[in-house]
Amino acid sequence: MARATETGSRTAGVPRTRAGDDHTASAEPSPDDTADFDNAKRGFIAPGPQHITGEDGRTVWDVRDFSFLLDGAETAPPTVHPHLWRQGRLTAINGLFEVVEGVYQIRGMDLSNMTLIEGDTGVVVIDPLVSEEVAAAGLALYREHRGDRPVTAVVYTHPHLDHFGGVAGVVDEADVASGRVPIVAPEHFMEHAVSENVYAGTAMIRRGMYFTAFALDHGPEGFVGVGLGPGTSQGKVGLIPPTLEITRTGQEETLDGVRFVFQMTPGTEAPAEMNFHLPERRALCTAENACHTLHNLLTLRGAQVRDARMWSRYLNETIELFADDSDVVFASHHWPTWGTEDIRGFLAEQRDMYAYLHDQTLRMMNKGSTGIEIAEELPLPPGLERAWSIRGYYGSVSHNIKAVYQRYMGWFDGNPAHLWQHPPQAQGERYAKAMGGVDALVDRARSFAEEDDLRFAAELASHAVFADPDHAGAKDLLAEVLTRLGHGAECATWRNFFLVGAQELREGVPPTAIALAESMASALSVTQILDSVGIRVDGPRAWKEKLSLDLHMTDSGERYRALLSNGVLIHYPDPKGGGADLTLTLSKPELLELLSTGDLDGIEHEGDAGVLRRLTAVLDEARPDFPIVTP
Repeated sequence: MARATETGSRTAGVPRTRAGDDHTASAEPSPDDTADFDNAKRGFIAPGPQHITGEDGRTVWDVRDFSFLLDGAETAPPTVHPHLWRQGRLTAINGLFEVVEGVYQIRGMDLSNMTLIEGDTGVVVIDPLVSEEVAAAGLALYREHRGDRPVTAVVYTHPHLDHFGGVAGVVDEADVASGRVPIVAPEHFMEHAVSENVYAGTAMIRRGMYFTAFALDHGPEGFVGVGLGPGTSQGKVGLIPPTLEITRTGQEETLDGVRFVFQMTPGTEAPAEMNFHLPERRALCTAENACHTLHNLLTLRGAQVRDARMWSRYLNETIELFADDSDVVFASHHWPTWGTEDIRGFLAEQRDMYAYLHDQTLRMMNKGSTGIEIAEELPLPPGLERAWSIRGYYGSVSHNIKAVYQRYMGWFDGNPAHLWQHPPQAQGERYAKAMGGVDALVDRARSFAEEDDLRFAAELASHAVFADPDHAGAKDLLAEVLTRLGHGAECATWRNFFLVGAQELREGVPPTAIALAESMASALSVTQILDSVGIRVDGPRAWKEKLSLDLHMTDSGERYRALLSNGVLIHYPDPKGGGADLTLTLSKPELLELLSTGDLDGIEHEGDAGVLRRLTAVLDEARPDFPIVTP
């Protein structure tokens, strides 16, 4: 199948300079530049295990899935954008690598990297991957070649799952509780880990199935990576709360004899994030603030909009603080960059890109352009277009511009005709009526697809599917168009969304891969547990219910009150005033068990036991398989 044309998706994922600009052809990175491949292979010690399974024998990670990239031709097949093919080949390079003496990385074994820093008595682990099984396999690979060193500390650079989920594979929770192994993280880590992965966890995981394409077959027709890494492992995830918070730039901590100098970067790639420098190793870690791709200002799986202005400023601060004292910069994704001059250039390009997208979006917004219009019209400086490290393999110029617009202006573009639009199914029915029926709507969509206007063909075909979900012609056409869009996309996450949407139109929704709320429950505070319960209250069903519940926590000595009123669960610590309808005296594990089973047996309680039944009766269950491309 030929790659989509200009009117379809030649630029899908990253709109480049305006069509017809004289410098379009020259503003491309050089295909003869092999520095990334040299750096991605530098320091190689040993390959990772080919096949990693969980306790139940289920495959968690299989390097062989990427053999078509590792052994594949340098020239991209027609179903993969050439730049994305190159990025896929780079991120598939896997194994144990030496960064500098005493600093090692596990790369290509998960979406993220795990870094291991040797100390006086053991090894400090940075960002222990997504899954427990893969983190354990990575640690075993390191120990096989560097000796059986104990883990003496763990550092989470930020609260995204791929930077803490595998922690139980490298450290025992009892060692953390005893104080033997500190876990270091930026201030407000837990707040944001919970808000993203638990409060909105079901919706994010569902969209994450599109974002990281769990269910796509690997190969040139399907999954070729995520741009940020080869893929996401599918094992056990967990969270052990931090025991040492980093609160300010310049804060120094010595972990197993290694001096760390931290830089706080809140509001960049995550609401709580930090870089760090190892002065004695002349090594700089930029967490996920500077990798070999343009990142997301608003990730397509869903998240809070990030601040491009501050992202740029923090990168400039990184340069000023650490670049001259560094021989290598490494991150929690991709491969390092060596040499002070190259470090400065790499960080400056990233800095300039985020500032450019921010400032130019605001400039054009203040002249009346909307986010969609700016994303189509804004050219990039040729100097930035030529840089491999800020191409849109993971984030994209297009959706990042729209994110900047959203951060300042919200979802509404100011046009009153867009203020109160119908939802998708109602829109589809009306488009079908306006076109003379679903068959006619499908025919019009097909004509646009034949003209290679794939974007509008997808829009019309989607309306047809929502108007009549059982119309085979509509579903087949939309799946075909989405496939063509995917095969033309430079951005891996755009490709994945297009191709997973096409697959679900043809085959239905597959099972959800990860249930984050359950796996992280033990790390939540009581307030966060009650927040999670409140999110599940079905408001209309609970309108008439009024009840109060007190919790006396035996393991922490804390007291909480929860009130159900007007369909909302209000809760707060240290209640004053009279007693509640029901008082429970229990530990946090008992509270979690109680919320799971609803059984008060063995739980000390006083008052009306029916209160618990009335509360659980109005709790809703999340739907992890909700439809996206169909109603």
